Order: sequence, then C-alpha cells, then structure tokens
Amino acid sequence: MKKLIIAVFAFLPALAMAAGGSVHLDKADYDLSDKASLQNGAKLFMNYCSGCHSTQYQRYNRVAEDLGIPEDIMQANLNFTGVGIGELMENAIPEKDAASWFGAPPPDLTLVARVRGADWLYTYLRSFYKDDSRPFGVNNLVFPSVGMPHVLEPLQGSANLKTVMHTVDGREVATPVGIETEGNGELTTEEYDNAVLDIVNFLVYSGEPIQLERQRMGYWVLGFLAIFFVFAYMLKKEYWRDVH
Repeated sequence: MKKLIIAVFAFLPALAMAAGGSVHLDKADYDLSDKASLQNGAKLFMNYCSGCHSTQYQRYNRVAEDLGIPEDIMQANLNFTGVGIGELMENAIPEKDAASWFGAPPPDLTLVARVRGADWLYTYLRSFYKDDSRPFGVNNLVFPSVGMPHVLEPLQGSANLKTVMHTVDGREVATPVGIETEGNGELTTEEYDNAVLDIVNFLVYSGEPIQLERQRMGYWVLGFLAIFFVFAYMLKKEYWRDVH
C-alpha cells in the first residue's frame, strides 16, 4: 500500500507540468471486453514499453488469466525478466541508471490511465514529432519537452510538426496544429492508431482489473435496491396507515 501511494504522488509533478496545455485530446474508444485488443496491447506494451516502465502492481499470472493468455505463452513471450509466473511485473532497468539516462526514473504505469485519463494517453502516444533540440530528438504536443524517446517510432515512423501562422501584436507566430508522419513506419496511420488504442486499453485494464466485474455486480446491486425499495415502501405505507 505504501508503494502504491508513493507511485500516485510520484505522478503529480509530471501531471501538473502537462495539465496546463490546451491541446485537444482525441477520444479513446477502448473496449475492456475486447480480449484480442487487450492481448495485443499487452504484447505491444511488454515489447516496447516495459524495458523502462513497469506495471509493478500486477502479477503475470493474473494478467494471463484475465486476458485469456496461456501461462506458458505468457512466460515465453511477455516475461522478459525471467521471474516466476506469480511474480510482480517489474522492469529490469536499475533505478539509478534510469535516473542518470532520463533525468528521473521512468514511472510505474499501473495507474497511469487513472491518473492521466485514457484520452490523454491515446493523444500523447500519437503526438511525438522530430525536434533536434531535444536529447532524444523528439518532442510531444501533449507533453512539451518530454524526457523520453519515441519508442513506438518504428511502428509510426518519423513525424514532423505542422504549424499555421497567426499575427499576434503585429508579429507572425507559428502555432502547432498537429503532426504529419513521413510514411516510413511499419504501420499505416490507421493501423498505428489502432495499435495505440490497444495499448491504452491494456493500461486502462491495468489501472482497475476488476472494472468489468464491478460493473456487472453494480447491475445486480441496483436491481436488489429497486426490489428492496418496493418492499420498504409497502412497509412504510402499512406503518403509517395505523398512524393516520
């Protein structure tokens, strides 16, 4: 529980830095009941993100069970640290080295969808563009001066910032309006958007694995309350009939 609280507060400074922008956030139409999307999201996350970021409040066997992935496949293809199937999903990068390379240790992403929001994640992962002034050669529209490389660039391809010129106080000012890929990625724009949506879907699941079960239980609870209300109302009428 202490680690969980620390992880939440660790996100707050970064959240404050990124929350002040006025970039429009695209809607992430994720579907937690889509097992194929969740499985692909887990695969993409583990192959492209887990080298630096962990989801250390999840266990491999729980994820395998929830997503319908056989444990042997999970171990062979999605567990790169060599730990047991029942262990937590931590990354292998030493925290000290990560802080040296990136300026700060990459945050755990178990709760990132709950902290940032699915729309923020979906837009963020599709908003990297080339910027030679940055240490990793990229910047981000949603999170300016981002301190991480664009790890999904092989899939999306290189992207350039699109701007429009406006006159402000008599001066021409370039305003960012989006990005435009160079078409040299492994995926088309539509395919890349779908891949990012799968990653977001997985991270939304990671933040609350029991969400679908909680929603199903909610219908039963509301049904019970509705029936209980009828009996409670009839009982109240019976009591007050004698009073009057």
